[in-house]
Amino acid sequence: MAQNKVLYTIGKGICMPIFKLFYRFKTINADNIPSEGGVIIASNHISNSDPPLLGLSAKRRMYFMAKVELFKNKFFGALIRALGAFPVERGAGDGKAIKTGEDLIKEGNVMTIFIEGGRTKTGGLMRPRSGCALVAQQMQVPVVPACITIVGNPKFLFSKRVIEFGEPLTPEKLGLTVDGGRRELKDASNMIMGEIKKMRERALNEYKKG
Repeated sequence: MAQNKVLYTIGKGICMPIFKLFYRFKTINADNIPSEGGVIIASNHISNSDPPLLGLSAKRRMYFMAKVELFKNKFFGALIRALGAFPVERGAGDGKAIKTGEDLIKEGNVMTIFIEGGRTKTGGLMRPRSGCALVAQQMQVPVVPACITIVGNPKFLFSKRVIEFGEPLTPEKLGLTVDGGRRELKDASNMIMGEIKKMRERALNEYKKG
């Protein structure tokens, strides 16, 4: 998947002041993302603004699996494409999207996956899906947990966000072997989600006043 570096840079330049104005987002520990090499960012998912917010929070260019419905709006679709998103059909076993993600990792890129498999409707965390761990297992690359937390009034569309990145979890730390089974994937997924949960609780405690 080719990405226009100039378009990405322009997109970030345009979006940064807009998203800073509306979301007043704060980024924590973005340096936890390795400076080079293939890596997976495993994030929770609370709103359609998540892909741009993650992309704006990191120095490296990111790529995203995003549900195909987000691309129906031409403006928003163009926006998230500029920030590295590509469509995936959820629940349809979208092999093409998975192959695209694996190819991007092979090329040494940052691949972002929403570990819950969809957007939460309650604002809380949902059960992790095994897709993220499966890609990490097959590609043998580290996973960086990421948490997007609403610290203002959750009913307000543009409440303040805190975006935090955890320390990289290597396949060894996650217990992921190339020929591992479902139990490995479940345990690794729960470990990743556990780190996301810790970051969410910390953000709610430290920034609860918004």
